[in-house]
Amino acid sequence: MANFTEGQLIQLKAALHKRYLGLQKEIRNELAHTQDISDAELAEYVNNIPDDIDTALVDRQINEMRELEMSMKYLSELEFGDCIDCGNEIGFERLLVYPSAQRCIQCQVRYEKAFPQESNPSL
Repeated sequence: MANFTEGQLIQLKAALHKRYLGLQKEIRNELAHTQDISDAELAEYVNNIPDDIDTALVDRQINEMRELEMSMKYLSELEFGDCIDCGNEIGFERLLVYPSAQRCIQCQVRYEKAFPQESNPSL
């Protein structure tokens, strides 16, 4: 795991949680114009999204939520903050801004050049 201070770990955990809740709210807002939806109904409803919903946006949000869940797991297991490609630290500032980042900036640039259709720019 990257060498973060206890204070930085607390800030990163808060950033992960805040982004996760923000994504839940964004999905709920995207779906709300068709009907009110509770947390329990959200997963069920996502499988049957009406045609007028921006499914690409909701899909990206759900994928980011999954990445955040993995990041929270890694943080609790003290395996958080290392680039999945080169193994170097991702960097505290980058993780604070983009808590689900899995690559350092240099590797993310290379990834986005190699797979432009698959990546969502995150720099």
